[in-house]
Amino acid sequence: MTHLWVRAEQRPNEDRVGLTPEGAAALIAAGIRLTVEESSVRAIPLDGYKDAGCEIAAENSWPEAPQDAIIFGLKELPEDGTPLPHRHIMFGHAYKGQHSGRALLERFKAGGGTLYDLEYLVDENGRRVAAFGYWAGYAGAAVTLKTWAAQQRGQECPPVGVYANKDALNAELLAELDAIGTRPRAIVIGALGRVGTGAADMCEAMGVNVTKWDMAETASGGPFPEILDHDLFLNCIFARPGTPVFVPREALTAPRKLTAIGDVACDPDSDYNPVPVYDRATTWEAPALRVATDPVMDVMAIDNLPSMLPVESSQDYAAQLLPSLLTLTDLDSGVWGRAEATYKTHMRGI
Repeated sequence: MTHLWVRAEQRPNEDRVGLTPEGAAALIAAGIRLTVEESSVRAIPLDGYKDAGCEIAAENSWPEAPQDAIIFGLKELPEDGTPLPHRHIMFGHAYKGQHSGRALLERFKAGGGTLYDLEYLVDENGRRVAAFGYWAGYAGAAVTLKTWAAQQRGQECPPVGVYANKDALNAELLAELDAIGTRPRAIVIGALGRVGTGAADMCEAMGVNVTKWDMAETASGGPFPEILDHDLFLNCIFARPGTPVFVPREALTAPRKLTAIGDVACDPDSDYNPVPVYDRATTWEAPALRVATDPVMDVMAIDNLPSMLPVESSQDYAAQLLPSLLTLTDLDSGVWGRAEATYKTHMRGI
């Protein structure tokens, strides 16, 4: 019997989960054995999983799980160097040359396990079967608006945290913007994608005028002086070869209205970074990095934005992923077969 083991997350500020109790019930009905770890932070309570019929295990006990169990989590494992003998479903961040990624692959090699990377679960057309993009865009736009609002008060953006739901976030941000008495103009690039849709929806919920650009508007390759005529710029396009530069370094000293950038894609280490005015991700404690002072320019580049809205983002992502989880009984074909082939390709030379 296929055995799926849902582990607790150990990364700070990570309350999400990739499976809801409703999805758990569907997997059990399909004949999959399901173990869910206790968690001190998971946004969805454990009782729902108990009611669905899941077996319950102690928090972070997955290293002692049966050898045939498939370990399912979202974010990184503790970097303790231990060999990994299990099959793992997770975001590995290991296939783009990251230093920590190579260390992870070396642990899989040492233990004989397999990585089914969630970022590389794709259908027959190469399209990802599940992504957190919408809520990354939604939360990213919110923090960028908070950054702009702080500027209007002569301040820098204060720390951010987890919200019970999007209504709580919206209410707080709406009050903050109403206290200022005006709204910025925003431009979203990548507006037709999941990330861009979320960003535009948040802006519109706050009464912010949004210019929506996608591939057609950026096909010229730039420069794009229109971006500098907006107060906010939200980059929702992931860096890849051929991506234009949207805000070059010389924009920092150029005449502009632009004072706040939300780089939701957040890829400052990439050679193809379309926003090369900053060099590192920002954090929940310090959400915005000030890169210019005359005039001011702040960049928001938090790399786990959906965690701010863990309930909605978990429910959305889990619903997208469930059809693939239901096929775990056949790991040799479909999305799992393709993910394993990708893993083996990147293991060459490890």
